[in-house]
Amino acid sequence: MTTREERMAGGLWGLLVGDALGVPYEFHPPGRLPPPDAIDFEPPPGFDRAHPGVPPGTWSDDGAHALCLLDSLLYQGRLDAEDLGRRLVNWREWGYLAVDGLVFDVGIQTDLALRELRAGTPALKAGPAGVRDNGNGSLMRVLPLALWHPGTDAQLASDAMAQSRVTHGHARALACCALYCLWARRVLQEAADPFGSALDTFRALYPEGFEVRTELDTAIFPPDAAPAPGTGTGYVVDCLRSARECIQAGGSFETMVKAAIALGHDTDTTAAVTGGIAGLLHGVRGIPERWRAALRGQALLDPLLRKLLAR
Repeated sequence: MTTREERMAGGLWGLLVGDALGVPYEFHPPGRLPPPDAIDFEPPPGFDRAHPGVPPGTWSDDGAHALCLLDSLLYQGRLDAEDLGRRLVNWREWGYLAVDGLVFDVGIQTDLALRELRAGTPALKAGPAGVRDNGNGSLMRVLPLALWHPGTDAQLASDAMAQSRVTHGHARALACCALYCLWARRVLQEAADPFGSALDTFRALYPEGFEVRTELDTAIFPPDAAPAPGTGTGYVVDCLRSARECIQAGGSFETMVKAAIALGHDTDTTAAVTGGIAGLLHGVRGIPERWRAALRGQALLDPLLRKLLAR
């Protein structure tokens, strides 16, 4: 039997392992990737890896931002957008919670938001909010909120949207973050259909007329149409759809995150978002030991995970 604590640990480990696993394969289309059995922290010889100076097993901005959010939640005892914003700025400038203090991957909208934060813009207004500003930079970090959160579904969804505004302010990104957190919560609760239950909850919380409901029904998961297949890009909707498909295809943790990477393009984020849910499903012991042993930066992860589980 997998305990709740093992699932929570699996979610955080899964996010970081998925991120690190996807780092070398980023920016490549699916046809240029190795076959699934050859995907590992160290790519096959001759593969044109992204970020060639980054040692295998290193998480990127995805993992660092997730740990920034978790550290802020544990320290403040609540979602504090200003505190989160300061921590993200510290990551950008000083490598806070980055492995070896190395910052090597920064999203466009996130970089713009961090400039606004440094200039004194309030955190909840810092994230670009145009329809073309819907990258997956707030989705990639949000899982720790679902692991930590003691409140109702409504409070969890509201906080998920608020943390998004720090870097991504459009309602589409907000809705994706809320839906993902509700999905993670339903997995932890061992619901029969976690994603379907999360969708139902979101629609009950935000009836027709709410902007985020309109985004859900028109751009994210239209109720009367099959969603487009996930393609692993950095678009927040595509990222969420891709993760859902990789999880619903079933299999082991390894199968799920390798399926995410096989989509190509934004491989580290797709695998991080997929890996978080896969880790919740399979628990930390379901993550291959070779990946857990080789993940770098564990001195940063371990104290935060202990504090989270001690709650």
